[in-house]
Formats: sequence, C-alpha cells, structure tokens
Amino acid sequence: MDVISVYPLSSQMDTKALKRSLHNSNRYYRNGFGHKVEATERLHFEYQSDLIQQIRENGYKLQRGDVTIRLAEAFGFCWGVERVIALTYETRKQFPTERIWITNEIIHNPTVNQNLTEMQIEFIPMNEEGQKDFTVITEQDVVILPAFGATIQEIQLLNTIGCTIVDTTCPWVSKVWNSVEKHKKHSYTSIIHGKYKHEETIATSSYADKYLIILNLQQAKYVCDYILNGGDREEFLSKFAGSYSFGFDPDTDLERIGIANQTTMLKRETEQIGKLFERTLMRKYSPSQINNHFLSFNTICDATQERQDAMFKLVEEKIDLMVVVGGFNSSNTTHLQEIALKYGIPSYHIDSVERLGPGNRIQHKKLNQDLEVVEEWLPREPVVVGVTAGASTPDTVVSNVIERLFEIKSAM
Repeated sequence: MDVISVYPLSSQMDTKALKRSLHNSNRYYRNGFGHKVEATERLHFEYQSDLIQQIRENGYKLQRGDVTIRLAEAFGFCWGVERVIALTYETRKQFPTERIWITNEIIHNPTVNQNLTEMQIEFIPMNEEGQKDFTVITEQDVVILPAFGATIQEIQLLNTIGCTIVDTTCPWVSKVWNSVEKHKKHSYTSIIHGKYKHEETIATSSYADKYLIILNLQQAKYVCDYILNGGDREEFLSKFAGSYSFGFDPDTDLERIGIANQTTMLKRETEQIGKLFERTLMRKYSPSQINNHFLSFNTICDATQERQDAMFKLVEEKIDLMVVVGGFNSSNTTHLQEIALKYGIPSYHIDSVERLGPGNRIQHKKLNQDLEVVEEWLPREPVVVGVTAGASTPDTVVSNVIERLFEIKSAM
C-alpha cells in the first residue's frame, strides 16, 4: 500500500504553516545536537586526503613519470554535503540505540551511503509498487531528510506518525522551494528545470500548485513555441507525461509562469531557459505586461556553479582525456562529464576506484547510457589526464582514483 496516499495533501494547504509547526516542535531538528566538533573531525578523518591537498598546493597539477594530472580548481564535497554528513553523524551520536531511517540516499555517493549503512542507518524500503513503505516507521524512530529534501507529503506523514525528524535539506534547495511558494501564492505555474524522477525535483514540485518540469533547452523551445503558436494539446501532454501537475492544461496554465530549477542542473542552460521564457512572454503579452506574466529568482547553487566554472576552465587546457568521479545517479556529476564531451575531450565517468582494472581496463558510464567496459583506455605515450568530481564525492575517492591511474601507467 502506498502509505502517502492515506494522508493526501491539498495543493492549497499552507505548507509554510506546517513547516512553522515543525520548527516549534521538540521532535524536529535541523541544526545538530552539539556534537559538531566530533562529527567534523570524523568527517575529515574519513574523507580528506593528503595527496589531494598536495595537488592543490602545487597549482592543481601533479606529474609522475609520463602521467600528468590536472585537477579542477573546484571539485568534490561542497559545504552543503559536508554539513549533511556531519549532521547525520551527530544524529547517530545523539540517538545511539534508536532506529534511524533516511527517506532517500543522503547524497549520491556509494562510499558515503555504504558508511551510513555500516552505522546501521537504514533506507526506507520500497513496496511491490515501487513506492516507499512508511509503515516501518514508528513514533520511537528517527527519520533523516536528506540533502535533496523530502516532499511536503512525506513531511506531513512523518509529522502525523510523531517520529523524530532530522532535516538536513541543503539551504540552496530550500531557497528553490521558497521561490515555488511565491509562484503558488501569485497563481503562477512553476516551470522547473530538472529531471522529473530526481528526488530533489520531486520534492520541489510538491511545493507547487501548478508545475511543468523541463529537462533541457530543447524542451523549453517546444513549450515556448506552444505558448506563441498553440499546437496539439494531446501531443504536448504525451510529450511531458509524468512531468506536470494533476489537471495541467497547456492552453491555460502557461499564461503566467515562474522559473525554478533543480540546483544541480547546468547553470548556463537554466539561465538560457529563463531568458527564453521571458522573451517569449514579452512577445506574447508585450514588454509592458511582462511583470504580470513572468517571475524569476536566482536559485542556482553556488557550489554547482563553482564546479561547472572550474570545469569550463579545465577543458580549455591541453587535456588528452577526462576522468569524472561521482555517483552514477549524481546529476551535478553527470553535467561535469557533459561539459568535457561538448569540448570534444574523451570523458570517463566512474563512481569509485574499483572501476579501474584489472590491467588497463575501465568500466565507466557513458553519458545517458549504460556501463561500458573499455580495454587499453590509457594510452602508452605520455598523457595529460583531467580529473574532477561531483559535489558529493569525497577527496579520498578522488585520491584513490589518481593513485590507481599512476599504477596502471607505471605497469605498462
């Protein structure tokens, strides 16, 4: 049974009132438990790397033999990720014997999630219909909301159960939710630039009344053409199946729109999509009326932007191939790989050092495709390897990958 459906949430419900009620509760925490120093020390011990620090101090370069590593100047753990892991460690310290659950992966990194599993922190199981089974949670349990956040329906349900809630939602994600709340307040349809199956986008859309999720600029152009020229309504709804709110009608719900985004999407594309919709609505309703039809707020995550900017800088250098390290389901990692490919640089996305070897073999994930094994992927001649990592990737994982690259090359 889908437990969430037992507690339906009206789109007109005052979600801010629910949040205020939680914030005033003694069962809701979002600022830790006073174990910050201990948690931070543990985080640094488990995830920092002397090798990575050495490369940083050497101008983000390292050469051994005929292998040169060029490290992106911004990569790996962001402040928000460090915060969520530290809060999770604090939670286990504060509740040493209680059952602790997480509504989704805490972040998209297999190493971190495995460490949490070893701490006996469990993921909410899925039922036969592929939906979360909240019946396992009791009033005595502790539930962690991950960095991506949780849907307002899930939060309402947990509040009804009466369990303890530890909210580690990234502040940048919360900023997007605040924007969507403003769209709803003024009867704007939220256009969300994101992946409709991603946990963060699912959570963001739950705060909206009317919404449409758009994956890329190509889909945005289709919608804008529909706004200006009309089209086949059924074709539109079929094209975006699963990506819009209940009862959404493209003929009436695209007259007033607000822009929001999944925080890990490509910054430049989000900006292009926003500008495209603004120009489209100006053409449709005239520049003098644009404020009555279009809302946009800057909700692009600083960390995502910094890592993308560093990647754009890195690909301008002489790079023979790129290794992108991060969870395969990590959106911000995938976009880093996308940048390298746009510049014509062979790119290999791996999630751990175990993807390298035996011998000169790599198992990597091609962009928007399945895992692929490539033999003799490292050239025998001198090579310059660019390395970057998604915002949920520990330095230790990146360090292990770099060391393995040196090992493979020296064995040739």
